[in-house]
Amino acid sequence: MQTPLCGRSVALRPATAADVPVLAAIRATPEVYARWRGGADLAAEVAEDLADTDTPVLAIEYGGRVVGAIQWHAENTPDYRHAGLDIFLDPAVHGRGLGTDAVRTLARQLITEYGFHRLVIDPAADNAAAIRCYAKVGFRPVGVMRAYERGSDGSWHDGLLMDLLADELT
Repeated sequence: MQTPLCGRSVALRPATAADVPVLAAIRATPEVYARWRGGADLAAEVAEDLADTDTPVLAIEYGGRVVGAIQWHAENTPDYRHAGLDIFLDPAVHGRGLGTDAVRTLARQLITEYGFHRLVIDPAADNAAAIRCYAKVGFRPVGVMRAYERGSDGSWHDGLLMDLLADELT
């Protein structure tokens, strides 16, 4: 995926080393850090994410600037083939539909260009805004994954598994 993908409001392009400082700054905001926690060196973690060729990271651009990232991974075992997505956005642009646009744009690419028939995403079960965002694209709740992820407070939190079949993309 070398050329930018254009949604209604956002553009998605492969993230580069030049994006590391802004993506690390977004990850460091309290709202994002609570969901995408990390260690003491977020810039190093973002750079490591960009180097992982199994999980492509795309910068989300809006108004000519990077406002977040969306990444995906593939399960390529033939009988279980599907793709999973993750996203984070700068809290300064929350509530504008940019997350929905980014998820829809990447989902369309994964279905039409890569041939995935099923996509999954796994927000925290208490992340109502993310769940609404994904539902607008056509993702449906599958079930709660109990004590799925460790939160920034060190305790375990539930996750919600959601999936989308290719013909359900809105």
